Amino acid sequence: MRTPLLLAVCFGLLTLAPAAEAAKPVRRAATANLHGFLLRADEPSATSFTRTPAFAWNPVPGAVRYQFQLATSSTFRESGIVYSTGALTTPVAAPTVMLPWITGNPHALFARARGVTASGTTPWSKAFGFDMTPGPPPKPLPAAPGLLRWAPVEGADGYQVWFIDINNPTPKMETVFTNVLDEREFYTFHRTPDWTTTVRWRIRALRTDRTDDNKQTRQNGLPAVGYGPWSPVYSSTNPPYQGGPIKLGQTISDVVSSGDASSQAHRLMPAFTFSGDQAINGTSSELFRVYVFTDRQCLNRVFTSAVIGGPAYAPRPFGPLALPALPSALPAARASYLRDGSEPDSFSFDGLKVLSTELTAPATPTTSVPSDSDSNPGTTTAPAASPQQIQVGSGVLGAPVDLWDTDWPGSGYYWTVIPVAAVSPGALTTSTAAGAAIGASGITVVSAVGFSSGDVVQLGNASNQEPVTVVSVSGGSLTLSAPLKFAHGAGEPIVRTGGNLQYQDLELPQDVCAPPYNRVARFGKNSEPSLTAAGELFASGLSTKGTLTAGQSSQAFYGAPLVAWTPALGATVYEVQWSKKAYPFKPEPNPHNDNALGTLALGTSMVLPLKPGTWYYRVRGFNYALPTGAQQMSWSDPARIVVAKPKFKIVKPGK
Repeated sequence: MRTPLLLAVCFGLLTLAPAAEAAKPVRRAATANLHGFLLRADEPSATSFTRTPAFAWNPVPGAVRYQFQLATSSTFRESGIVYSTGALTTPVAAPTVMLPWITGNPHALFARARGVTASGTTPWSKAFGFDMTPGPPPKPLPAAPGLLRWAPVEGADGYQVWFIDINNPTPKMETVFTNVLDEREFYTFHRTPDWTTTVRWRIRALRTDRTDDNKQTRQNGLPAVGYGPWSPVYSSTNPPYQGGPIKLGQTISDVVSSGDASSQAHRLMPAFTFSGDQAINGTSSELFRVYVFTDRQCLNRVFTSAVIGGPAYAPRPFGPLALPALPSALPAARASYLRDGSEPDSFSFDGLKVLSTELTAPATPTTSVPSDSDSNPGTTTAPAASPQQIQVGSGVLGAPVDLWDTDWPGSGYYWTVIPVAAVSPGALTTSTAAGAAIGASGITVVSAVGFSSGDVVQLGNASNQEPVTVVSVSGGSLTLSAPLKFAHGAGEPIVRTGGNLQYQDLELPQDVCAPPYNRVARFGKNSEPSLTAAGELFASGLSTKGTLTAGQSSQAFYGAPLVAWTPALGATVYEVQWSKKAYPFKPEPNPHNDNALGTLALGTSMVLPLKPGTWYYRVRGFNYALPTGAQQMSWSDPARIVVAKPKFKIVKPGK
């Protein structure tokens, strides 16, 4: 059973105050109007949220700062505190924790705030009760034969799909970071309708579990479950598989693209659909592989799919099917659903070894605020310090199976489908390049081309001939499964007599992409930017008149404002930067993050430590399904925000 992705993402953002800071109470009314919100403090009141909300309350006259707490107890007992801070200078808070999905009667989570004045503290506000709900399960969308598709869920980091009818012996579940999943289990080595006609499945949304690296947030250790509720049982129906020449179909994810300039770019990694089973020479195949290139000539390959048997392919971060490695295992594969595992050696049509992208090393997350090429053009100085660190806990990200952004439709990716055959290796002859002593565990050969793990070879002349099995191939060396029984000299013959199945491409991509076949199609990939404003700023804070407000670009805030943004499809965490100019955008150092040029955010809101003046801020997500070091997504458009200078009034003594 595939384990859902659960990450522990850690940030050092705020200095936390003790849960009950000692201070002298003052005779003053309690802090009022504490409430939660997602984008603006003036949005309609809510007590149920799908992602961690921000909070605001009415300002307290004379307050120099505020204390804020979250707890699972309405009485805020120490054991129930999950987050607390006393470093807020304005009446807004953006918690640096991912709150768990939790509900109660009437509520399961509670917030409170109070002001701290020069003479003491006000009473705590009335507890604001709320719940964290995962929302409804994903709902299916129209797809194509051999493909499952569903509507993306806001704030979900991934999805887990349960194939109801596969239990050998445990339920078959797959985790993906896009909104499509192919049905390769049902088609691979199965071509009859009784295997492929009906696929029953359930799905649930996944998200990461995030805490602060000070280990003082979510202080009571409350677990944060990483999945939502299972959907009802859905049913996907497929037509009988049709043979004939291979024809490319559409690419499908959050959008459906035919590859022409009028098609939209994908925000999530797409699935690739096709029909037919014949190579250009008329040979029929039951296995296929999808290749993605940056050029129409299909030379610069950037993605290699797993070997599949169906008419659709969607990348999986946790590996391909465990294809049969021996000819004797093929009958069992045709009579059962394959589990996940690894592919035996695969080769291109011209004999080069091919490795599926699904089998590449797991991605590692961006661990600090990266430097930006548009921030300091032409400079060679090192980027500012970035102490925030993202630490992966018990979960793993899987292989990087997403693709980088393109300037669609000006540029994009090209893809094709190649038929594949499972073949037994034929006779292959070479000779030893150097001597090998008795007991040696490997031999050096004149040419290792064509040899692979599992090959059985006869080594030596008639007088010292012995059968050996190849374990691995590296350069011109063959590692053997057992020590040699005889000594061997240079030039002795090596003859392959058998071995594991190999999965061989039946065509060369550059041939089928070229005229007259033109079996190549295009698609675009553009990550979704977060939205920071939609007519009005998603910003809240203290107005120049001393009231709580949600501002417009022409309105000024006093003190540190809270900004929010919409989730971006594919994003796990976010980076926020601010600049004194919209263009060129030059990020300013963050004094709360060792003067790094930006700050990583756990959720979708942040309090900006801005001095008086006119500022511009922008937000981008990070997609952990991209390769290490290249996980940045698109920036939002810079949004303008104004922070006013403080105003003072001289009061006569005694007034």
